[in-house]
This record gives sequence, structure tokens and C-alpha cells, in this order.
Amino acid sequence: MNDKSFIDTNVLIYAHDVDAGEKRAIARDLLRELWSERTGVLSMQVLQEFYVNVTRKIASPLSRDLALRIVGAYETWCVETTPKEMTTALQIEEESRIGFWDALIVASAARSGALRIFSEDLNAGQKIYGISIENPFAGMN
Repeated sequence: MNDKSFIDTNVLIYAHDVDAGEKRAIARDLLRELWSERTGVLSMQVLQEFYVNVTRKIASPLSRDLALRIVGAYETWCVETTPKEMTTALQIEEESRIGFWDALIVASAARSGALRIFSEDLNAGQKIYGISIENPFAGMN
């Protein structure tokens, strides 16, 4: 992968969730590859959702300190979200018939120049706003 790839929250959560089984291994391998190639991007929204979920909602929550260190590590991947992305997200929401928060992910990915979004939540194989959606867990049984 030589092009930018946007990481959705679920992929980041699985990579750090000790109870995620095979999804954890897949997510960790993907993130490791993106680190190595310097092609990973995400948004503040993803980091915020990650923090809340891994400290409060998963079966084996991370400590706040560890979660903050992880957020800090991914800070370099973070693309700024501006009011323009909100306007773009509203357009994407209407045109693509997806929820606002998912549309904001797409808008942020577009701003970053990402060619793909790795997500379990969006429809794999779909192209939204010119960005390909890929589910890294699609091959699992």
C-alpha cells in the first residue's frame, strides 16, 4: 500500500482489545503495515470514539492512562476536521444515505487524501465520495 488509508474507529478498537480474537490480529497487522509505510490517517472523531469505547465499553477496558498514550501515538495520523468537513458530511449523508457520523468519517478521509477507508461498519466494496470502502475482516467466518 503506497496510498493513504483512513482507519475507522472499529479497526483501531479491535487492535487494542485483548478480547477481539482474530479481529485483533488482523487489525494489528494492518496498522503495523500502515505505520511502516507511513500511509495511515484518521480523525479526531476516531480518536475520541476510540478513547470512550476502550475505556468504558469493551469487556476488558484499558486504563485511561494507556488509552491516552495510544491516542497520543496516533496523533501524527490525525487530519484536522474543519467546518468545511461538516458541510461536506451533510452533502455525503444526503447523497449516500448514510448516517451523519459515518459521513463525517468519509469527509475527513477525503480531506486527508485517502483513497480507501478501512471499516467494518461501512459497506465494503462501495465507493463513497470517490473513496473505496474496505472491510479488513471480510474474509472471517
